[in-house]
Amino acid sequence: MKQTTITIRIDEDLKKQAEVLFKEMGINLTTAYTIFTKAVVRQGKIPFEISAINPNKETLEAMKEAKNISKDNNIKYYNTGDEMIEDILGNEI
Repeated sequence: MKQTTITIRIDEDLKKQAEVLFKEMGINLTTAYTIFTKAVVRQGKIPFEISAINPNKETLEAMKEAKNISKDNNIKYYNTGDEMIEDILGNEI
């Protein structure tokens, strides 16, 4: 198998913490990254959930707005995109 070199920028403290942990597991950063990459390719996705633990101010405001919209009886809802476009254009598609 032909190999290649990659360069990754990462916080220095995070790298040191990871190296300590991987050493305890008996692997190095290259092996850990290879394991991660193989899992991504095999599963076709990141092999763990990624979430916003602490949403920023903009996200919190958007979440609040979405919640308010969902409770507003004056908001017009559509079942399909075609239904929305028809309403906007004023004629059938």
